[in-house]
Amino acid sequence: MATTSSMFMYSLTIQPPTSITQAILGQFAGTKEQQIVTASGSRLTIHRPDPTQGKISTILSQDVFGIIRTLAAFRLAGSNKDYIIIGSDSGRITIIEYVPAQNRFNRLHLETFGKSGVRRVIPGQYLAVDPKGRACLIASAEKNKLVYVLNRNAQAELTISSPLEAHKPQTLVFALVGLDVGYENPVFAVLEVDYTECDQDPTGQAFEEVEKSLVYYELDLGLNHVVRKWSDPVDRTANMLLQVPGGGDGPSGVLVCGLDNITYRHSNQDAFRVPIPRRRGVTENPERKRCITAGVMHKMRGAFFFLLQSEDGDLFKVTIDMVEDDNGQPTGEVKRLKIKYFDTVPIASTLCILKSGFLFVASETGNHHFYQFEKLGDDDNETEYSSDSFPADPTEAYTPAYFHPRASENVNLVESIDSMNPQLDCKVANLTDEDAPQIYSICGSGARSSFRMLKHGLEVNDIVDSELPSVPAAVWTTKITRSDEFDAYIVLSFDNGTLVLSIGETVEEVTDTGFLSSASTLAVQQLGEDALIQVHPKGIRHIRADRRVNEWPAPQHRSIVAATTNERQVAVALSSGEIVYFEMDTDGSLAEYDEKREMSGTVTCLSLGEVPEGRVRSQFLAVGCDDSTVRILSLDPESTLENKSVQALTSAPSALSIMAMPDSTTGGSTLYLHIGLYSGVYLRTVLDEITGELSDTRTRFLGPKPAKLFKVSVKGEPAVLALSSRSWLGYSDPQTKNFMLAPLSYVPLEWGSNFSSEQCTEGMVGIQGQNLRIFSIEKLGSNLLQQSIPLTYTPRKFVRHPEYPLFYTIESDNNTLSVETKHKLLNSQTVVNGDGVTLPPAEFGYPRAQGHWASCIHVIDPINAKSAIQQIDLTDNEAATTIAAVSFSSQSDETFLVVGTGKDITVSPRSSTAGFIYIYRFLEDGKELEFIHKTKTEEPPSALLGFQGRLLAGIGTELRIYDLGLKQILRKCQAHVVPNLIVGLQTQGSRIIVSDVQESAVYVVYKYQDNRLIAFADDVVARWTTCTTMVDYETVAGGDKFGNLWLLRCPQKASEEADEDASGAHLVHERQYLQGAPNRLALMCHFFSQDIPTSIQKTQLVAGGRDILVWTGLQGTLGILVPFVSREDVDFFQTLEQHLRAEDAPLAGRDHLIYRSYYVPVKGMIDGDLCERYSLLPNDKKQMIAGELDRSVREIERKISDMRTRVAY
Repeated sequence: MATTSSMFMYSLTIQPPTSITQAILGQFAGTKEQQIVTASGSRLTIHRPDPTQGKISTILSQDVFGIIRTLAAFRLAGSNKDYIIIGSDSGRITIIEYVPAQNRFNRLHLETFGKSGVRRVIPGQYLAVDPKGRACLIASAEKNKLVYVLNRNAQAELTISSPLEAHKPQTLVFALVGLDVGYENPVFAVLEVDYTECDQDPTGQAFEEVEKSLVYYELDLGLNHVVRKWSDPVDRTANMLLQVPGGGDGPSGVLVCGLDNITYRHSNQDAFRVPIPRRRGVTENPERKRCITAGVMHKMRGAFFFLLQSEDGDLFKVTIDMVEDDNGQPTGEVKRLKIKYFDTVPIASTLCILKSGFLFVASETGNHHFYQFEKLGDDDNETEYSSDSFPADPTEAYTPAYFHPRASENVNLVESIDSMNPQLDCKVANLTDEDAPQIYSICGSGARSSFRMLKHGLEVNDIVDSELPSVPAAVWTTKITRSDEFDAYIVLSFDNGTLVLSIGETVEEVTDTGFLSSASTLAVQQLGEDALIQVHPKGIRHIRADRRVNEWPAPQHRSIVAATTNERQVAVALSSGEIVYFEMDTDGSLAEYDEKREMSGTVTCLSLGEVPEGRVRSQFLAVGCDDSTVRILSLDPESTLENKSVQALTSAPSALSIMAMPDSTTGGSTLYLHIGLYSGVYLRTVLDEITGELSDTRTRFLGPKPAKLFKVSVKGEPAVLALSSRSWLGYSDPQTKNFMLAPLSYVPLEWGSNFSSEQCTEGMVGIQGQNLRIFSIEKLGSNLLQQSIPLTYTPRKFVRHPEYPLFYTIESDNNTLSVETKHKLLNSQTVVNGDGVTLPPAEFGYPRAQGHWASCIHVIDPINAKSAIQQIDLTDNEAATTIAAVSFSSQSDETFLVVGTGKDITVSPRSSTAGFIYIYRFLEDGKELEFIHKTKTEEPPSALLGFQGRLLAGIGTELRIYDLGLKQILRKCQAHVVPNLIVGLQTQGSRIIVSDVQESAVYVVYKYQDNRLIAFADDVVARWTTCTTMVDYETVAGGDKFGNLWLLRCPQKASEEADEDASGAHLVHERQYLQGAPNRLALMCHFFSQDIPTSIQKTQLVAGGRDILVWTGLQGTLGILVPFVSREDVDFFQTLEQHLRAEDAPLAGRDHLIYRSYYVPVKGMIDGDLCERYSLLPNDKKQMIAGELDRSVREIERKISDMRTRVAY
């Protein structure tokens, strides 16, 4: 990378892409349980479906730093574990396995066969595996096919052969599948078109007559080569092949799916064909033909069936009847093919049927769905169409088949998995007045689209919320004996007394527990085997199992101000600054240590760690004083209460907690001291278990209130509950074991404690005001919470009201019937009984119609109403294209909503009959829109922006300034500044940055005196811009449709000259350079993100964080770019990145540096996602890299985690 760049950014992913391009099923862990492996962009994720709860949880997700094009699962004969084959853009075939013990993917084979990149003649696009796991075929879109033989050696390790070629030049491949032939030679079926003749025929006659054929390639295992065994022409529209079970289970062969028909083909059988049924209904076009977009075959004992999905989302069940012999046994000869309507689910990229009776639908857009089968549709009264009544010849005509869609009967939805794909626009704003802003985004398509609000936090499951007689100060839970599984008492401390509640079927007050109820409580602990301790301001009560009470009174004129306990030790601090320490004797009584230790200031908090396994005492006591220090005192019998170490703090400590937590650095468990300060800052520092030294301090600001800390347990692991103005949970990430701190999406609590009962084995109890709340935390995987508001059509853009917490979206769908056309059809005279039923569009989609647009404007209130509060439908086949909120100086700075629309738009090639600009006035604090007027334009406006009290509009290639008139808007100024189409506008002062659809960004200045718009700087690279934002007055950041992110800067001199003269004459007469503007923009940073950026903005994500760039990607990605402040940090991360590229090479064999430089060499960017893989390396590699960098492993991990936590989540 060119280190000469003067600007460096650190790229991080906050939310990985959520769109699933492919999903495969298999027993990857080697157990009976099936897992689902999905590919999303460059991420490989393994999910565990839980059939008992009907939920899916993520086990492991890894970025392979390469584009995953195809996946396949296979297992060698006789083994019980599935392996994964990845076809990627690395020009290599990769075989990996999942290792459940270490929860990671392990690469077994990496065989190079061609160049890297996605190319038409390099294999990797198609992948098929022999069902018995003996061979795989990897093919390119054209010409090349390679067969690898898979086997095992004497050590039972997987081996892979040299590739066998099955190339055929000038041949395009459309689909590929492995045939089920039992244990005969493996056969692969391919849909091919040979275009040799089309290429040589200039008249186009050969193209009209070209045939698509189904070809069988056989791998002869004896001779070890591949032969083209059989070829037969099929329907020219065929696009998909599905394997039919063979061997003892079925007839073998394939189903060939084409436009409006499905055909069964095999080399030694007749062809059988059925049509794809069409929807019947008054709003449906009866002539529209469907094709199959996804399908799955499922084998059961002695039977099998197919579920095929059309592009409307309808599932059809296809079965094959076989000829029976005299004993009624199937012979393997096909008799007929049958198809019938099954159910409707969202359109899927992949369907998976699990053995446990579930269907996983990886949706193309919107949330992924997990269904449970209720029945298999055998006994319903849907019409079944059989191949007996349809000709097998693809050229012959037949009468189409129809069905009535209905609500789901055979499957029911058990879980919907959040997915923000496609994500079309996003804004970061703080509408709820919390300390951190929220992310608002529009995503999805058609009727399944939604407006989402994302908030950093963990989901909390509320169990109990009950009001108490007065406001409590603190709460504890305790067992009665050490061997109890569950807590027995909840102890509440009030200003003037203590209340004890027993936990059973119900929670009720008890008075005979031995606790002193007339004083407030400072600590409660189950001590030894079966005793209880209560610490109150005037002393310590030791309650024995036989209800005998031993009382230790505090010395005269002094009271206890702080206390800490564990199951064998008690330490209290007196108001005089003395510390009294007790330890449990062999007979179970508490023995006071002879000397009291006097501290220099008033003690504010104390902490004893838990007693480690196999020890009799905790080694250390942490003491926090009001002179802003924390001291570690030894509790060793030889050196009791002696100082071990001191840490100075920025403010007085309000809470301390010593606890052991899992540690990613050592791979084991480490003792930490957690410190909460009165200033609301939380610190976590490592406490050395031998010397008591404190090191590696990490800080985080929680909120303006003093921080309180409580030890809790989540998912069986220790965690810390930190309470300030918000409630936070510090826990170890389940995958990386890194320490995470996330706010709870819950009311702010004043005090908390662990809670365990039969009904709720792992929960927490907390106090909020006068309420007692019991809650639990279920999911630690994702720390972004989503709330969703359904929208009507595909959202295109949205804008926020300048003052009120409201958003305005524009939505439009092409080839969809608008509301008025639908009403006309439904109310017409020709409606037959049963055809006039309108189905809920969220499940069944909208009726399709070529050339029609359905579009609307929504007012959305995400805070109060949490719904869309007004919908304005557009008529006359208009579609909304852009939206802006503009304040006009001519109307005394009143803000109006401006919407650009187009009439009869054709997307490609781009054309329309007219464009309009609508003006709406805000009423009722923005909750209602009132139409003022509309103005016709030659083309649909593609970008709108408020500019110096007027409206700036990009219409085609023209940049115009409009002002508001009474009957329409008035054109004031225009200029032709870009060559193709304006897609975005940004402004500061009188500078405008115009982005062109394929020619990057142009800097334009507006000269008020001359009323002129003058372009003064443009770019040297043609970037297909999708989004831009101004980082500062000279710099613009943007993304393009190939997945690149970049920063461009205008030269200082050109920038100053543009603003100098009021008239701009010198700019107009300056010499143009290469038919462009006089000056060129310089590229500062460039990075390939592997997702198409749809929005980018400069903002903060955490309270008190720095300004960063937040970008969103079409597949649901949320990413950030963090600017580096010091050169030293840049050098450190550059070196770390270089080491990681070598030591942790990407899983699929792609070179990381080349991958991030897909189109343009990476510049001024460091890949944070790669740096964060450091914590997952084995310890020896960590130590080696740390040695090279001349730092400790802890230091490196702290730097990596600080880069993220200081600015984001």
